[in-house]
Amino acid sequence: MDANDITGEIIDAAMHVHSALGPGLLESAYEACLKHELLSRDFKVLSQVILPVIYKKSIIDAGYRIDLLVEDEIVVELKAVERIIPIHEAQLLSYLKLSNKRIGLLINFNVLRLKYGIKRLAN
Repeated sequence: MDANDITGEIIDAAMHVHSALGPGLLESAYEACLKHELLSRDFKVLSQVILPVIYKKSIIDAGYRIDLLVEDEIVVELKAVERIIPIHEAQLLSYLKLSNKRIGLLINFNVLRLKYGIKRLAN
């Protein structure tokens, strides 16, 4: 599968989760359910992946974590907020740079229709 196919499957899985749970839960609930949904579709999924910062040739654990890393290729940042703001997009772009990954999805589950809570970003 190429990156477009994988992101399409992630979005479809997120829509299934959102249809089942609706808005209003904590981000951690959506993360666990989306991971479960993706694993049931035979995707390789890691959650809460440590993302170190390289500073002056030193590896520093600054507490950054990728919510979901799918197929070691797509960074998925989940939110359960009133609305996506520019700092959320900046966070995902930073994660893409730090992880040296090309494609990321920003998914906000706290919306009435999930299609309004999804952004795809590229590094």
